[in-house]
Amino acid sequence: MNITKKDIDSLNAVVTVEISKEDYSEKVNTILTNYRKNANIPGFRKGHVPMGMVKKQYGTAVLVEEVNKLLQEALHKFLTEEKLDVLGNPLPKNETEIDWKAEDFTFEFDLGLAPQFDVDVKGRKAVTQYKIVADEKMLNNQVKTIRKQYGKLIAKDAVEKGDEITGTFTSEEKEISQKTTFSTEEIKGKKQLTALLGAKVGDTVSLKTKGLFNDDHDNQKYLGVSHDDAHGLDIEVTLTIEEVNAREMAELNQELFDKLFGPGVVSSEKELKEKIKEDAEKQFEQQSDQKLLNDIVESLIENTKFDLPDAFLERWIQVSGEKPLSEEAAKEEYARSEKGLRYQLIEGKIRAENNLQVTMDELKDYAKDMIKVQMAQFGQANPSEEELDGIAARILSNEDEVKRIGEQLNTNKLLNFFKENAKLKTKEVTYDAFIKEAYA
Repeated sequence: MNITKKDIDSLNAVVTVEISKEDYSEKVNTILTNYRKNANIPGFRKGHVPMGMVKKQYGTAVLVEEVNKLLQEALHKFLTEEKLDVLGNPLPKNETEIDWKAEDFTFEFDLGLAPQFDVDVKGRKAVTQYKIVADEKMLNNQVKTIRKQYGKLIAKDAVEKGDEITGTFTSEEKEISQKTTFSTEEIKGKKQLTALLGAKVGDTVSLKTKGLFNDDHDNQKYLGVSHDDAHGLDIEVTLTIEEVNAREMAELNQELFDKLFGPGVVSSEKELKEKIKEDAEKQFEQQSDQKLLNDIVESLIENTKFDLPDAFLERWIQVSGEKPLSEEAAKEEYARSEKGLRYQLIEGKIRAENNLQVTMDELKDYAKDMIKVQMAQFGQANPSEEELDGIAARILSNEDEVKRIGEQLNTNKLLNFFKENAKLKTKEVTYDAFIKEAYA
């Protein structure tokens, strides 16, 4: 057997595999001999079927199977030993030209080669790292929400400002029939609010949906329409009022603080706000980190220039799925996936050059840290190492869990690497400002 590689250019090559009769004949003959021993053919005793008949009936099929096995093994070994960094899989170049009646065979495969490139993680332009802070307005709103949530409901006959209304929205046009509860504070339209104020239990009120709520997404929440219909919904609905309640807000006292955070953790409104701020900003950090990761990825893709074997990859996409694609469909699919492929190559290079692979010990330690946090939430603050090891071992025996935890840890390692090495500029913003600026 002989294998050679011819470079077409820096991104494309052809591998030629030459297989001679000596490479496969012994194996093929052994298989055919076994077939002869076990074949049941009318007119012949078992084991006495003429070899010529066996070869005629099974020879080509056995030959094709064994040669293909040899071919795949040889190709895999060649790519591994030559350390060729290929994209996709080798594509047969001359499979329709193979004459299986011959004794010697020559197979050709097109290869798409990974490009050579450098990654400048630091970059020229700094990426914004948002530090999201909980401002006084947010803290006051959170305190108000808590007081409402733990307050008392007082039934009323008629609607006043600040009341909660339970009723059913209906519309034949959009086939709406949705029972819901909302506060008058969520009503944005002045005309709609005027129509509601003074309405009594049992009344039916007609309301325009345009500008009805503070946010168009509330149309989805309260009217039960789809996400697409929620935006800019402009119809008339009727609301049949079934309940009206005023919510008497809970007092900010020790009983409430203990109910929220446990005995003695918080003992004043000031400490309550500090706790809310601390918890909120921990959650905000996750959103900020995700935004930072997304922005660095976009920056790396934009600023890391290299060519790809486009024609090869389009062909590979065309034939590699469960069902072959048309040439046009393969081009469209490649256009959609090219960006992701580019980042996959960039990320792979960053991980390889900076030793960012996840080890089993790191996976186990990460799982144990997650377990500690979960156990603390249920009042188990100091689990033993033996207990943690046992739980971690059970979790890591599940392949899906290993994959999930591994992906989390991989992302964290990459994010920490970027925080330490990328060029960043910190910007402190409120949560509302972050949403407007980051996702406008």
